[in-house]
Amino acid sequence: MRTVTVRRQLDKSGVTVKVKVPVAEYIGVAVATHISESGDLTSTIELVHPNGDFNYRVYEEGGNANIVAEWQNWGKKLRLPLYIRAGDGSLVAYSQQIDGVMVGVEHSRRMLSAEAERRTRFARRRKPGERTA
Repeated sequence: MRTVTVRRQLDKSGVTVKVKVPVAEYIGVAVATHISESGDLTSTIELVHPNGDFNYRVYEEGGNANIVAEWQNWGKKLRLPLYIRAGDGSLVAYSQQIDGVMVGVEHSRRMLSAEAERRTRFARRRKPGERTA
């Protein structure tokens, strides 16, 4: 089981604690950009947890040259949905749609139980081999 170690400082005592959070508890991977007052663009990728205290920043870069590739890679590796963090802090689900049609949706390659007994097109064309005694 993969885990993420999050460091948090307790409010009352000020003690820093480490909390191990399973990756399965995260709900997605979010990308955000921020422009500082001096005009510098910073892009970040973070794992999003239902409890905002456990959000975990996994990548940060100045500019946005590699951010999209990294963001999609993190989502694919961890099998988590992709989100875009809006300027007000809310999450917007990312989907690749062109005129209402999903692009790049993966379909299951396994046969259903009803289809499992059928032979493929190529297997039907082949002739059975000869048995030699």
